[in-house]
Amino acid sequence: MFNKVFEYAGPHKKELYLATFIVLLSVLMGVLPFVLAYQVIAPLVMGEGIQSGYVFVRVTGVMVCLCLQAFLYGWGLDVSHKAAYNTLLRLRTALQKRFESLPLGFIQDKGTGTIKKLFVDDVDSLEVLLAHSLPEGIANLMIPLAIYAAMFFIDWKLALLSLASIPVSFAAMMIMYSVGMKKMGPYYMAGQKMNNTIIEYINGMEVVKVFNKDADSYERFRKDISDYRDYTLDWYKAAWPWMAVYSSLLPCTVILTLPLGAWFVICGFSTLPDLILVLCLALSIGIPLLKSLGFLPTMPQLNYKISALEQVLETMPLKQTEDTFHGKDFSIRFDHVTFGYQKTQPGPDGQPIVTTDEVLHDVSFTVKAGQKTALVGESGSGKSTLAKLLIHYYDPQQGAISIGGQNLTDMSLAALNDKISYVAQDQYLFNTSLLENIRMGRLDATDEEVLDAAKKAQCMEFLDKIPQGIHSLAGDAGKMLSGGQRQRISLARAILKNAPIVVLDEATAYADPENEEKMEAAITELVKNKTLIVIAHKLPAIKNADQICVMAHGSLVATGRHEELMDNCQEYRKLWKAAQDSAEWKVNAVKEGN
Repeated sequence: MFNKVFEYAGPHKKELYLATFIVLLSVLMGVLPFVLAYQVIAPLVMGEGIQSGYVFVRVTGVMVCLCLQAFLYGWGLDVSHKAAYNTLLRLRTALQKRFESLPLGFIQDKGTGTIKKLFVDDVDSLEVLLAHSLPEGIANLMIPLAIYAAMFFIDWKLALLSLASIPVSFAAMMIMYSVGMKKMGPYYMAGQKMNNTIIEYINGMEVVKVFNKDADSYERFRKDISDYRDYTLDWYKAAWPWMAVYSSLLPCTVILTLPLGAWFVICGFSTLPDLILVLCLALSIGIPLLKSLGFLPTMPQLNYKISALEQVLETMPLKQTEDTFHGKDFSIRFDHVTFGYQKTQPGPDGQPIVTTDEVLHDVSFTVKAGQKTALVGESGSGKSTLAKLLIHYYDPQQGAISIGGQNLTDMSLAALNDKISYVAQDQYLFNTSLLENIRMGRLDATDEEVLDAAKKAQCMEFLDKIPQGIHSLAGDAGKMLSGGQRQRISLARAILKNAPIVVLDEATAYADPENEEKMEAAITELVKNKTLIVIAHKLPAIKNADQICVMAHGSLVATGRHEELMDNCQEYRKLWKAAQDSAEWKVNAVKEGN
């Protein structure tokens, strides 16, 4: 039951054992006052004379036991909380290591809401189970078991009577546990979906407001929150009736012992002192027994929740080795590559169903070293997916990708990253100085090298206008800069990295006409003597590429230079006409504005 817990607890298992032992002593201190009360009640009932000093010692003993109970309980929980948080630290660290080995694309597909819930909310939810359920559940169960054993030595008939409430309570608890476990899967999936929706709703608030989509966006927001509410209430409603049954019956340990036990004494089957002692002991274990059976259903959740945490990140890790790059050059080969994105949806029984949406179909082409290759096609044709496969966001389902004849899977991710600079449409900036953001391209670069890269990326134009210049903070996710400025900072990173292969995925998407020339100058500086792959919708910008690959619906339909494709490829002619029409529309719009 606790193998997962102890696996992550590691050296802190001893603290969990110690906490359980201390809480066990605390529960025992709560039972001893009933034994001391018996020592006073029994002589009085039997008509035996007792001294006031005898009573005073017992009363003092009760006070000492109660004080020790409170002290030991607090001490035990202090130890258990330390062990719990150390275990959660080890759990988060283990999840983070597993996280790093996963395909980056898989992580992005999960969404920030799911990842945040995993590392924060779901892990935090284990704290109560580790710090309370484990020590208190075991301690509150062991003491009643020991007392029941003692009762059988005192009078087995009376002991059996005191057990009368347990079978019904235990059956109700097991039904509650069985019903609850069936509802747990859909509940957790609904929680993950709600987290993702909330984060998306907040991040997309600007678009929602601008396009008056409040109603549509709020409807999805409301639906996912309502679903989470419904799954939660469905889970609770299934468990509540059975919880009420066992929580009401379980403490009633004297429900048969008192009336039938008195009849046994009258008939001579039992003695009055034994009945009094069994009644006192039965009363003493009512609360611990209720606590233990309150904690017991949550104990299996420890393994379940840890397994659920692991399953969120359950996917095949990237295929890679510890080998370095040893390709013969920096040419790139896509060899019969097929790939599809996986989607996870809840099934009819609440279990996740994984489906694959194939977006690339048997794609093959070669990018020659030192040449410029452009990938063009309509949105959704698979261009960016090819780029992400090259930088090893994912492994292709079929086929292979190689650099200089060396398969990507035959080198480490670090070795691959050293050889490729990837500049995407959206580049993340950390909330630190722009200097340090650029230095991410090469961490051992000097300040002078960073400044030189910034100049080559045409960043000085806006850096000189900022009070603190390159030492200014970028803000959360780079919010202090415009989209075009963020792109130039990302280009500076790539220039500083100076990798032999450059992948530009809509790298000038945010450039306005005034700054587009500067962006092109920065890119020209970046790609000197490099193997270059460009993904762009602006076809005039890639007209002079050494090779243009035309994608349509996930398939490669043609390759060649601009002139060849204009003569032989209808798909390319269609794209070129659309690009020309768009350019003419912009020119006409400017003329009308003048």
